[in-house]
Amino acid sequence: MLVLVAEDNRTLAAFLRKGLQEKGFAVDVVHDGEDAVSMARTGAYDVVILDIMLPRRSGFDVIRELRSRRVSTPIICLTARDGVEDKVTGLDLGADDYLPKPFEFAELLARIRAVMRRPQEMALQALRCADLELDPRTHEVTRRGQRIDLTPKEYALLEFLMQRQGTVVTRTSIVQNLWGLNFDSLSNVVEVFMNRLRNKVDYPFGDPLIHTVRGTGYCLAGE
Repeated sequence: MLVLVAEDNRTLAAFLRKGLQEKGFAVDVVHDGEDAVSMARTGAYDVVILDIMLPRRSGFDVIRELRSRRVSTPIICLTARDGVEDKVTGLDLGADDYLPKPFEFAELLARIRAVMRRPQEMALQALRCADLELDPRTHEVTRRGQRIDLTPKEYALLEFLMQRQGTVVTRTSIVQNLWGLNFDSLSNVVEVFMNRLRNKVDYPFGDPLIHTVRGTGYCLAGE
């Protein structure tokens, strides 16, 4: 498995390289955002471990650039910026996980294993729920013929709900499937993303498709 580490703290970068290599990973290391984009956009890596506060280009810029190029390599943010807003920003841009510093190396390994366990996106037939349609091949979402622009994580959340429409999904299952681990620090993030999704998919059209099941989770369903 090939890992790209983008970390400007050279001591920490060396620690990560050594620790990952001892666990059997092949590791490349870069120390700024420009090099991170240049290396990661090849799509050759199995996972990217990305510091947010990088020189030349921030980690947020790196995520934005890679996702705009449709590079789907899993990205784990590893950073001292652990506020909820920073987590929301990183995940909203398309990061797969967010691990605050300081961290335990064993937890980083667990998160790498978690993102690598996720199935690849299935380019199958369009998903439909009432007048809402999602095309996994083009990532286009429409309702009543109107295109809806979603961020990568909003799209992933909607796809997750549409694949399970008519079934109640718990907050825990959302975190596990979209971010890989069940950790309490993301509980508010689920609410934030669900509200954002409703603002785009439900509220402009009057007929809600995303329903809250009190004490349990959410359900996507038409009438």
